Amino acid sequence: MIDIASWFSSLPPQLATPLIAMFPIGELRAALPVALTVYDLPIWQAVLLSVFGNMIPVVGLLALYGPLSEWLSKHSTLAKHFFDWLFQATRERHKEKFQKWGAAALILFVAIPIPVTGAWTGSVAAFVFGIPYKHALGYIFLGVCIASVIVTLLTLAGGGLYELFVH
Repeated sequence: MIDIASWFSSLPPQLATPLIAMFPIGELRAALPVALTVYDLPIWQAVLLSVFGNMIPVVGLLALYGPLSEWLSKHSTLAKHFFDWLFQATRERHKEKFQKWGAAALILFVAIPIPVTGAWTGSVAAFVFGIPYKHALGYIFLGVCIASVIVTLLTLAGGGLYELFVH
């Protein structure tokens, strides 16, 4: 098993927590349990640092996707074909769900703490579906906040069960 906390063991918990949350694999789902169980940070601080760290890359990613895809499409026919296919295939496959659920779809997609969901993937989805930057940022932030509540409750419940059965 990967010991995420040991990678950041030389850093103070208040710096390590947002750094862990910035990584696309794990995001807040990894940072919050580490902050609560390894670093013993207070809940409010663990949540705040994890949400902050998880949102840092989103700000840049949302701003970069459009210009980067346009530049690549302009300079490479392969990239142009890829982005045309990506937008068309994704929008066709998920169009009804997105039209039905709207912003809630993106918020829930980011909020549910399972693999391949989260802020990084949510920012890609927002870009593909053409959600304006400020709206996407807000929806992803709401999703990350909901995820922080879910992950905190699961972490605390897991710790409680551990204490109940092991001690």
